[in-house]
Amino acid sequence: MRFCGEPAVKHHGWPSAVRNSCPGENMLIAKVVGTLVSTRKEESLENLKFLVLKQIDPQGTETGAYVIAADAVGAGVGEVVLYATGSSARQTVMTDRRPCDAVVMAIVDLWDVDEKIKYHKYGRA
Repeated sequence: MRFCGEPAVKHHGWPSAVRNSCPGENMLIAKVVGTLVSTRKEESLENLKFLVLKQIDPQGTETGAYVIAADAVGAGVGEVVLYATGSSARQTVMTDRRPCDAVVMAIVDLWDVDEKIKYHKYGRA
């Protein structure tokens, strides 16, 4: 994963403005904190489930930034997920040719930073 505006080297922390520094080139980690329901929407968005995500940093701390994302993998509230933004968000089977700017594309099972487990889906550390 490369952080926009920086060379492709190992990072020990994420820049504070990753989300806005390079729209369309981000793959980020977030926690699902809610759902969004819309009964009236653009026709191509029918049958999409929307999730409310809260970004988290490399230490697993919520950053305060919220994102609404289409769910391509069946994630649920409380799960940690990987999501993409920008044009990458329209490259899943579920979001192809749909006006989406963020998509959940993976549910995280295990996450470690510098050989330390930051998250394990089943609580094992």
